[in-house]
Amino acid sequence: MLACRIENLYDLKETIAETYMETAEYPWELLDGLSDYIIKLGETLDPERFEKRGEHVWIAKTAKVAPTAFLGSPLIIDEDAEVRHCAFIRGSAIVGKNAVVGNSVELKNVILFNSVQVPHYNYVGDSILGYKAHMGAGSITSNVKSDKTLVVVKDGQEEIATGRKKFGAMLGDHVEVGCNSVLNPGTVICPGTSIYPLSSVRGVVPAGSIYKGQGNVVKRV
Repeated sequence: MLACRIENLYDLKETIAETYMETAEYPWELLDGLSDYIIKLGETLDPERFEKRGEHVWIAKTAKVAPTAFLGSPLIIDEDAEVRHCAFIRGSAIVGKNAVVGNSVELKNVILFNSVQVPHYNYVGDSILGYKAHMGAGSITSNVKSDKTLVVVKDGQEEIATGRKKFGAMLGDHVEVGCNSVLNPGTVICPGTSIYPLSSVRGVVPAGSIYKGQGNVVKRV
């Protein structure tokens, strides 16, 4: 399943987690070890650029963080990021440079690449969002199947058993997700693709396409 490989989804120069991203073939393989990696990386950050706030929480001094935001551990917020009023970062999260985490957004076990925007009422869990990915207001990742079985990534007749109960979505670079969409467990959206508002998405959506609905995916002109 070539489209789902890390090298085909992400520009690794656009994340502080570049060396970690290089250690796996598929991005979901990185979710289990993310907390330990954040702690290890945080201890190496330059104290001239990053402030340590409590145990295993590092905030860039140029980042803007609302005093009402909850900052769970472990966490790294990179330079010039913005975390807005009442954001709930439960922990095990990397927020990239210039990223926006908006009002009442909840994050858990995620990597947000640089310039990602999750600005309005989003839930993002057990997911990795690539450079300049954007989730419209109210769009969420659903990270557990209703029957609680392990997640399988499906692309047509191809399948990969992930062995994971919790798996939200992998968004490639420059992905646009329309308002109030649900990205079902095991969703992979390849770079440069747009998702129509109010969509329920599952499986692999090819690069450079427009997702209008299940079975209605067209190539971007």
